[in-house]
Amino acid sequence: MAKWLDMPPVWLLGCLVLAWGQATYYPAGLSFGGAWSEFAGGLLVGGGVVLMALALSEFRRHRTTVIPHETPERLIQTGIFSRTRNPIYLGDALVLAGLILWWDAVLALPLVPIFVWVIEKRFIEPEEDRMRRKFRMDFARYCEKTRRWI
Repeated sequence: MAKWLDMPPVWLLGCLVLAWGQATYYPAGLSFGGAWSEFAGGLLVGGGVVLMALALSEFRRHRTTVIPHETPERLIQTGIFSRTRNPIYLGDALVLAGLILWWDAVLALPLVPIFVWVIEKRFIEPEEDRMRRKFRMDFARYCEKTRRWI
C-alpha cells in the first residue's frame, strides 16, 4: 500500500490540494492580475496534459511500464522522449503551475520548485540509476542528446 502512495500523481494531488486550499481559505489579498493568469494557467494545464498523453502513447506503443518504481523493458527515445527524458513529470509540473495561476494561489507558487525537487530526488534519480544499469551505453548516449527536463 505504501508503495502506491509514494507515486508522482499522489505528490501532485497533495500540492494541488495545498494550492487550492491556499487560494480558497487564505488568499491574503494577493492576485496574479486577472484574466491573463487564467488564460496562461489554462495554456499550462493544456500543455501539461498534452505532454502526458504523448508520453503515455509512447509507453503503450513500446509496450513498457509507466510505473516509476519499476524498470522499463525498453528505452524509449522516440516521439516526445526525443525532446525530454521526463515528459510526464514535466507535464505534472506544468499542470501544477497552471492550476496555481488559474486559482490565483499566489502564496502556493513555491510549490512548483518544491514539487520538481521532490520528483527529481524521489523518482527521476532512482529511475535513471535503474536505466543506467539496464541500458548502459544506450542510456548514456540518450542522456547526452536529450535533456532531463527541457
